[in-house]
Amino acid sequence: MTRDAAHLLPSGEPVMLLDPDGNPVGVDLPTDDALIRAYAALVAARRLNDQAYALVRQGRLAVYPSSHGQEACQVAAAHVLSPGDWLFPTYRDTAAIAARGVDPVQALTLLKGDWHSGYDPVATRVAPQATPLATHLLHAVGVAHAGRLRGEDAVVMAICGDGATSEGDFHEALNFAAVFRTPVVFFVQNNEYAISVPLSRQTAAPSLAHKGIGYGIPGERVDGNDIAALLTVLGAAVEKARSGEGPQLVEAHTYRVQAHTNADDASRYRDADEVAPWIARDPITRVETYLRGRGLLDDQKAAGYAASAAEMAEHMRAGLNTDVVADYRDLFAYVYAEPTPQLREQQALVADELTREEVR
Repeated sequence: MTRDAAHLLPSGEPVMLLDPDGNPVGVDLPTDDALIRAYAALVAARRLNDQAYALVRQGRLAVYPSSHGQEACQVAAAHVLSPGDWLFPTYRDTAAIAARGVDPVQALTLLKGDWHSGYDPVATRVAPQATPLATHLLHAVGVAHAGRLRGEDAVVMAICGDGATSEGDFHEALNFAAVFRTPVVFFVQNNEYAISVPLSRQTAAPSLAHKGIGYGIPGERVDGNDIAALLTVLGAAVEKARSGEGPQLVEAHTYRVQAHTNADDASRYRDADEVAPWIARDPITRVETYLRGRGLLDDQKAAGYAASAAEMAEHMRAGLNTDVVADYRDLFAYVYAEPTPQLREQQALVADELTREEVR
C-alpha cells in the first residue's frame, strides 16, 4: 500500500541547469530550439506584465497581479504541455495563458472587470483564472480524473502559489489525485510571499515539495528563474503523469519582485534590500546570456523578438481601450442550459428596473 519514501523525496537543492550568470551547470539542457522559443516567450511575457501595469494606471484594467520576475515559471508551464493538455491558472498567471496561445486581450478580460474569463476554456484547454486560493486545484483534479476515465492521455498543469499550500483545498486536491492516480502536475510557484505573509509564517516543512510525501506524491524542487531547468523538470513531470505514474508535485523557487497587485504597498512588509538580489537573478538575462554565448542570439534577433513583443503590447492597448457594451441578459444566459424559474424571475426584475431608469 505504501510507496517507497525515497522515491517521493525531492532533491536537496533546487535543480539548476543555468546559474544566475547564464553559465551551464548541468547536463541534458533543453534543445537550442526550445530555449530560443522560450526566450521569445519570456520577452513577450515581460512586455505583457509591463503593459498590463500601465493599463491599470490608465483605468483600463481593474487590477493586475504581475508575474514580473516569475516569467520563466509562466512560460515553462505552458511550453511543456501538448495541445490536448489542460492549464489551470491562478490570477497571477496571465503570462502563462498568453504563452499557451490565448489572445492577451482575451486573457485580461476578467481583470478588466468583466463577468467572464474572456476566452473559451474548452477550445483553448485553459481554465478560467482562479482568484480564490487553491479552489481550482480540485477542479483540475476532476478534469484529469474525467479524462482518464474517458481513456484520454491528457495531463493537467495546475498552478498555485505558496500561499495556496496553506489552504484546505490544496490538501483535498493532492489527496484525491494521489488516491485515484490522476494525471496532474501540481506546480507551486514559491515566490516567498502570500500577499504580506512570508513563507516562514506559512510552513515549517523543509520545502513545499516535501508536502507531497504525506500524500504519496513524488516532489521535486527547481530554480524558478532558470528556464532551462524548468522546462526539463516540468517536462519530466508531465511525461510521468501522462505515462500513468500518477500526480507529480513541483516547487519552483522564485520571488515576487513587484507588489502583490497594483493596490498593494510591498514596502510596508519588506525592504528593498531583500528584493535587490532577486532582480539580479532575472530569468530573461540568465538565458539571454547563455544563448549569446552559444552564438544562438545576437542583437538583430533580440531586436526582432522585442519588436514582436511591442506589437503584442500595441494589440493589448487597442483591445483593452475599447469599451464593451454590456448586455444584462448575459448574466442569466450562461448559468444553466435551461434557465430556472428563479433565474427568469431575477432577469425580469432587472429588465423592469432598467426600463424604469430609462423612463426617468
